[in-house]
Amino acid sequence: MARYTGPTSRIARRFGEPIFGPDKALQKKAYAPGQHGNQRRRGKQSDYGMQLMEKQKAKFTYGILEKQFSNLFREALRRKGVTGENLLQMCEMRLDNVVYRLGIAPTRRAARQLVTHNHITVNGKNINIPSYALKVGDIVSVRERSKSLEVISNSIASNQSKMEWLEFNSETKLGKVLSVPERIQIPENIKEQVIVELYSK
Repeated sequence: MARYTGPTSRIARRFGEPIFGPDKALQKKAYAPGQHGNQRRRGKQSDYGMQLMEKQKAKFTYGILEKQFSNLFREALRRKGVTGENLLQMCEMRLDNVVYRLGIAPTRRAARQLVTHNHITVNGKNINIPSYALKVGDIVSVRERSKSLEVISNSIASNQSKMEWLEFNSETKLGKVLSVPERIQIPENIKEQVIVELYSK
């Protein structure tokens, strides 16, 4: 399955945010990568440049490649409501993202790996597709034989964030999707309206 496998710290430094999780390199070098990264940019960034940057940030944050992201946008456009919010909600309802939000994995990349390696079930069935779209009421849990994995236990023990739209039992390692997240419940620093403007051209 196609996914981004390149350097993560370099991408995080480009956006100035820890989009792949805590990053020591970003703390040490809080400026863009490259020979001139520590110098101020000359001139003002164009609207197109800003729109493209925002789309790239969203793609890297959720681990989605271009074709899949474009398909998500088209689906968001067809749905009722605000297109930008629809887009982020669809990204949040992906199985790999929910596994990350529940605290089962420390990063989305780790969550994707758990899903593809058959450690996660949805409503009692093995699902190994990271992009699988969850629905309200779906039960996400760790397979019985995988509950003793150290990476899962450590992630759950260190997880500090609780999502209002999700419910999780750390003893049974079972979570439930209570609702589709509202925009205010999505902590990502993404300007979704700017992405909509890019695709609307």
